[in-house]
Amino acid sequence: MDGHEMSDGFLMEVCVDSVESAINAERGGAGRIELCCNLLEGGLTPSTGLLQVVKESVRIPVYVMIRPRAGDFLYSDWEAEVMKRDIEQMKIHRADGLVFGALTEDGRVDTELCMELLAASRPLPVTFHRAFDMVHDPAVALEALISLGFERILTSGCDSSALEGLPVIKRLVEQAKDRIVIMPGGGITERNLQRILEASGSQEFHCSARSSKDSTMKFRNSNVSMGGSLSIPEYAVKVADVTKVRTLNAIAKNIL
Repeated sequence: MDGHEMSDGFLMEVCVDSVESAINAERGGAGRIELCCNLLEGGLTPSTGLLQVVKESVRIPVYVMIRPRAGDFLYSDWEAEVMKRDIEQMKIHRADGLVFGALTEDGRVDTELCMELLAASRPLPVTFHRAFDMVHDPAVALEALISLGFERILTSGCDSSALEGLPVIKRLVEQAKDRIVIMPGGGITERNLQRILEASGSQEFHCSARSSKDSTMKFRNSNVSMGGSLSIPEYAVKVADVTKVRTLNAIAKNIL
């Protein structure tokens, strides 16, 4: 079921923040879902209601994001406590795995907090998310995460996208050997996937494969926006696109 047994090809993980996206990801051939809310902020902890309905709607493994807020990965004691409670709740509601990351103020892996969160997560497998891309020294961070017992690292190679970070991703894959899965993610599209998989040597990859979908609202008030100054279109929603997922899957299958 999980990446270690994937000798027959590449495993595609799709990040989703809705039931519709989860269903589309599975239909398109995804092997795993990363469930969050608020993908526009890079993904935050989803509601237990969302997890329950997604688990009832798909069969592939659902890994749940544990990230209490947007911004950096330096967490207060209160935030750490919230993360532990969220982990407990997600386990109760049948999460297949968890996704989190925490750093110290000097950009190292927060081994103390990660240990506590991993203890709370047992026996579920855990992915260390793109907090990895904010570390001071990726090679040192990689060893720390292996020692802690994370199953995989999601990374763009500490750059603006996985394509830009390819040299670092390749080095990480070589350094990791088979001790931890390195999963490239960040701006992966049908245009660059082949290059990323071929150059990195990774067996898994992470994408959102989304396209914009217009709201079905007939009545619209264009004067009001729910967000802050960052203007996000009020009457459009981004959803995982079956066709895009299928295309990415086909590209990955063709590389073998």
